[in-house]
Amino acid sequence: MTMFTVLGGTGYAGSRIVAEAARRGLGVTSWSRTPPERRTPGAVFRTGDLQDRAVLDRAVEGADVVIGALSPRGALDGRLRGVYADLAGIAESRGTRLGIVGGAGSLLIREGGPVLMDTPGFPKELAAEPRQLAEVLGDLRAHEGPLDWFFVSPAGGFGAHDPGEALGRYRVGGDVLLTDDQGASFISGADFAKALIDEVAAPVHHRERFTVAY
Repeated sequence: MTMFTVLGGTGYAGSRIVAEAARRGLGVTSWSRTPPERRTPGAVFRTGDLQDRAVLDRAVEGADVVIGALSPRGALDGRLRGVYADLAGIAESRGTRLGIVGGAGSLLIREGGPVLMDTPGFPKELAAEPRQLAEVLGDLRAHEGPLDWFFVSPAGGFGAHDPGEALGRYRVGGDVLLTDDQGASFISGADFAKALIDEVAAPVHHRERFTVAY
């Protein structure tokens, strides 16, 4: 059985990843600052301050794959890059595969740019989070060690404001935002989780970013 850890497993993306992993019979453990209001059957829940390297070390211990589904908000605003740098070092030392859930803001709107968060229509007050996650992606791409990592960006409309319905399908792209025939970019929380667990179950992307959308 694949042993699977999700950091930020009680957030919007993380909780859906935990639920999908448990549904497929993976041994999944969620780590978060506070316990969830509802616990997913089949999952294990742990709490701790993930800014503490010792807590990160315990979270990675015994895991085949660790997923970072944290957001640069609250106490992690301005600090998430450092947390993920520590996590990458621990994962590499243990031979653990690392996956990071990023945002859509750092995706190119077309080949050659610009990135979504730099377009006129992107709300400036929302740009801080994708910029911090873009820095995390840059750090992973610059990493010269043997760490096996992947970074997955959802569609532009992904989020708790519109969870959508599980359709059981998705498309995969690279660094360019995926849109449908009407120009919309969307994926439900359930199908984003399906795409991520599909990557865990049958790895395709190594040391690269990919995106998923309908």
